[in-house]
Amino acid sequence: MIPTLSNELKWLKDNVITLKNICRGIERETLRINLDGQLSNIPHPFFLGSALTNKWITTDFSESSLEFITPVNNDINFLLNFLNHSYHFVSQNIINERMWPLSIPLLPKNENMIPIAQYGSSKIGEKKTIYRQGLKNRYGSSMHMISGIHYNFSLSLDFWKKWKKINNHKINYISEGYFKIIRNYHRFGWIIPYLFGSSPTLCSNLIKNKKNIHYLKKNKKVDFYAPWSTSLRLSNFGYKNYSHTKLNMKFNSLNEYLFNLKYAINTPFEKFEKIGLKNSIGLYNQLNTNILQMENELYTPVRPKILLKSGESYLKKLSKKGIEYIEIRSLDINPFYPIGINKEQILFLDLLLIWCLLIHSPFLTKTELKIVYENWNRVIFEGRKPNQHILINKNKDSVSLMTIGKTIFQDLFKIAEILDLNNNNNNYYNVCLELIKYFDNTELTYSAQLLDKLIKYGIKNTGLELANKYYEYYKLKPLNKNINDLFLKESKRSIKEQDIIEKINKSSFLK
Repeated sequence: MIPTLSNELKWLKDNVITLKNICRGIERETLRINLDGQLSNIPHPFFLGSALTNKWITTDFSESSLEFITPVNNDINFLLNFLNHSYHFVSQNIINERMWPLSIPLLPKNENMIPIAQYGSSKIGEKKTIYRQGLKNRYGSSMHMISGIHYNFSLSLDFWKKWKKINNHKINYISEGYFKIIRNYHRFGWIIPYLFGSSPTLCSNLIKNKKNIHYLKKNKKVDFYAPWSTSLRLSNFGYKNYSHTKLNMKFNSLNEYLFNLKYAINTPFEKFEKIGLKNSIGLYNQLNTNILQMENELYTPVRPKILLKSGESYLKKLSKKGIEYIEIRSLDINPFYPIGINKEQILFLDLLLIWCLLIHSPFLTKTELKIVYENWNRVIFEGRKPNQHILINKNKDSVSLMTIGKTIFQDLFKIAEILDLNNNNNNYYNVCLELIKYFDNTELTYSAQLLDKLIKYGIKNTGLELANKYYEYYKLKPLNKNINDLFLKESKRSIKEQDIIEKINKSSFLK
């Protein structure tokens, strides 16, 4: 079921020094709300500068959304501190608003009340807004107001050079290594929503797809919930489309991935053709009528990524340079921490992704992909169900989730010991000691803890209580002047940059 790691662990121990330089980045999404918990209708605050060009605080789908972006760094404490400073800076400056602490939001019944993000009059700014207009017309606005954490992960060039020697790869060896992680994350990444899933409930606006509705219950306090669910955000009710299943996206090689993605971006799709490229007065409904408007529309639990400068083509650069890092997209907002993520989660993700690289990773087949999606759905909807099982082959043989989880942890403990010896502490090992308890007692999982509060107090009351608690904490705590000046400087710089872009990069979409 899961191959042994004896040879790989020996290699890791001999080369562990190369893991000192794991690079990480975090993107945390949230929504600005008014004091009653409803979506704010105030445009993106001026004190945050330009949403188009601010490096650290921008918008996502809506003018009401915020996205906090950390610089890339190999120090976990730096990332968490930077997120804290970002949250602190916004809390100090917003007026009569709060930041929603849950992945699942309260939403207006009329989706037209959700304002699409605006990025100015340049070509790149108009393109970003039209792309979001396309998302609204294709999938609805409500889905895109669901918030999550994106965790970006990369290993050093020194690590990959050592890796190349034992794997005999002459070309694309870094991309092949990342695709190995991606395939195994598809196979076993359901452990993330099991442990950390924090969206066991849904608001009624998201119940558009009746598939799997039999899993859901309703009560007076919570619109809809599933008793054993972990992360309904990842379900067909949440932030998801099925283009990757239609495209047979298996992540087996760089060439295959590029071919499938290029096909999706350039191939018309009948359902989207019916929407039309433009409306009756000539405004764009979407960037194009193809399966995907652009690569960002491919919603998968993990994506291959590359750093892009303004105007660069993702497909061209990925084809030339290969994968530079991967983006984990299956983390819900952690409601028990103001910044939505904690150190324990980052350490565990490190362990899991290293494990995904070390274990055997055969190419995914279409048949296995169906098993993969079934396992994710089992965990998403009923991960905490007593004696829940995970499929292990096409014959639908299965093993209990508890058994597979503990088997994975046997390896993670061994990797943790190696990493901790390298770091001269017990951080990784202690995380394993804590999280393995979740398989014997599902009530320890984030989703179980949160669902108890949601059923008792309701989404609105729970969300507002946490939002006010975190706001008051940061509002009353003085922000270091140097930190405040740093964010103000970036805000001012971003406004100047947008002005320059608009002067030299006028939009062609309105012509």
